[in-house]
Amino acid sequence: QVQLVESGGGLVQAGGSLRLSCAAPGRTGRTIGASGMGWFRQAPGKEREFVAGITWNGGDTYYADSVKGRFTISRDNAKNTVYLEMNSLKPEDTAVYRCAASLSSVPSTDYERYRYWGQGTQVTVSS
Repeated sequence: QVQLVESGGGLVQAGGSLRLSCAAPGRTGRTIGASGMGWFRQAPGKEREFVAGITWNGGDTYYADSVKGRFTISRDNAKNTVYLEMNSLKPEDTAVYRCAASLSSVPSTDYERYRYWGQGTQVTVSS
């Protein structure tokens, strides 16, 4: 079982920034190094939605239209960590953010294509 641990969430005013981290401690790191990674979010009463994804080597990144130009996904395989830099935050970005490791070396917008999930970190943006 791969364990993913998110951190970096919190309360921020609209227009502010947060940086989320997703770490795979211990021996799980090798698995993540070969996996596409994704960030998803889910707000109360709404469905889980894809936010951003990155290929195993960081060569390609993908974003939901709602965050394009504001969010940046990156990874450091030496540290077994994936990041989500979030700028110009809006109240509608409020949600629980979860990272996930894909079944393959590329990410997907379909959450069913992910094998392992973190518990999530809360992001709240006040207006």
